[in-house]
Amino acid sequence: MHPTEKAAVPTRVIGLISGTSVDGIDAALVEISGTELDLKVELLAGATYPYPAELRERILAVGAGVAISMAELAEIDDAIAVVFAQAAQNIQIGHQPATLIGSHGQTVYHRPPKGGAGEQGNRGREMLTPHQLNVRLTALGTPLGYSLQLGRGALIAHLTGIATVSNFRVADIAIGGHGAPLVPRVDAYLLSHPEEGRCIQNIGGIGNVAYIPPRHGDWLSKIRAWDTGPGNSLLDLAVEHLSAGAKTYDENGNWAASGTPCDPLVEEWLDQDYFHLPPPKSTGRELFGVAYLHECLKDAQAYQLSAAELLATLTELTAASIVHSYRTFLPEMPQRVLLCGGGSRNLYLKERLQLLLTSIPVCTTDEVGLSADFKEAIAFAVLAYWRHLGIPGNLPTATGAPQEVLLGEIHQGQS
Repeated sequence: MHPTEKAAVPTRVIGLISGTSVDGIDAALVEISGTELDLKVELLAGATYPYPAELRERILAVGAGVAISMAELAEIDDAIAVVFAQAAQNIQIGHQPATLIGSHGQTVYHRPPKGGAGEQGNRGREMLTPHQLNVRLTALGTPLGYSLQLGRGALIAHLTGIATVSNFRVADIAIGGHGAPLVPRVDAYLLSHPEEGRCIQNIGGIGNVAYIPPRHGDWLSKIRAWDTGPGNSLLDLAVEHLSAGAKTYDENGNWAASGTPCDPLVEEWLDQDYFHLPPPKSTGRELFGVAYLHECLKDAQAYQLSAAELLATLTELTAASIVHSYRTFLPEMPQRVLLCGGGSRNLYLKERLQLLLTSIPVCTTDEVGLSADFKEAIAFAVLAYWRHLGIPGNLPTATGAPQEVLLGEIHQGQS
């Protein structure tokens, strides 16, 4: 059956993801029809299911580089798959069952490819033979990237009885891409506008942007996307540190809002090499994690900042790095910025972004009909749906891969 014929029948899909903040599993139950320009998605249910405290601590430790045995890694992999499967079961309660799951899993390690940045990602639908790809990668001197997501899809499929697509990043990485960001192609078809250029800014643990030009002409090839830098990662780590573990995040940004940013310190931090590296680029807790926070704390000592001032300054770094990224790397500034992810609920961060972007409206994706809280989970439901239909899911201009590829490994459910 042709993909468009399959897509004529609406498909109920579950999207699952836990981001770099390791807050819990975001689950979205959606009904999808169409393929790309005619893509239609209806959110039927969305919920976040917290990790058991002990499992969360083990995941954070692995992400921070704590050495563990392969046996322990296998245990964590299995434990994550079990809680992802439970989330998939729970989100269906009161609804007709899903026939497909798209599970991003839990990232615990991400290594971008080295070298060749900026030289890939503009080849659109050009198809290369494996030999040509090898020659090109060798010429660029580009060791491949690596990304590890735990929570194996085969076990989720077995526990739920539902076909599960997982391991989305590896196919893009295998041909020289970053394997990130993967959501921009979904953003393009769900959030583009015929006359308005938009930046879709996700603020999870790490921030990432997709610049979507007005939807006409060769618009798809003009999309640009990359990881902008820290989102909530440093803020959450700082809150936990400053509250001696009593808090895990700054609700609504209220704590930061009670302080004043230290602008000279923000300028100093913006000298970090990552902010000046041209896209395509990706990052994670390997850079903006515990060690980075400790460096920030050390830098802040010279300014004798209070806890509120430190949080305000770290929040300003997230906002300023996003705006710096736009002004440095976009072909033109957007006419609107649409926020999503946990950081979109940080009212102080949103206020600082609006101030730095002056007259460019800063809204959330909720305001254009797509849940800001569950957009990433929805996106992986769509990516699973596309994989089921045989439609490529990556966007070469976003990941730096030399061509489009099918994303994800399919594991059949055993009911």
